[in-house]
Amino acid sequence: ELPENWTDTRETLLEGMLFSLKYMGMTLVEQPKGEELSAAAIKRIVATAKASGKKLQKVTLKVSPRGIVLNDSGTNELIENVSIYRISYCTADKIHDKVFAYIAQNQLNENLECHAFLCTKRKMAQAVTLTVAQAFKIAFEFWQAAKEG
Repeated sequence: ELPENWTDTRETLLEGMLFSLKYMGMTLVEQPKGEELSAAAIKRIVATAKASGKKLQKVTLKVSPRGIVLNDSGTNELIENVSIYRISYCTADKIHDKVFAYIAQNQLNENLECHAFLCTKRKMAQAVTLTVAQAFKIAFEFWQAAKEG
């Protein structure tokens, strides 16, 4: 469900919206989407992150209709640039409610990967998820317009 006033954020979204998160890690998944599938993947990522005892990497996530761009918050170094067309699913986890995750196809080997991020608040995890959903909607509109044009 998109909020009524989301058209205000449309302009901002075209530029790209920034979120400061902590990268928890990734795991391979069998299917491109699904709530249970992503919940299980997030559970694995959370367990691995806790077991490693390492500090989580602070990252800046930029969401736009082109996709997701990940940068290291400290060095501003590019970690990954994920095309919107490679992202098949995104979610704010129900159990780990401060976790935002997305499933995307790896460009090099076609593997499906679930990447998880820790947000400061539950509302933020929901906001990131909603923003990615809005970016999808705009990208789809652009794609349709280009197809018809």
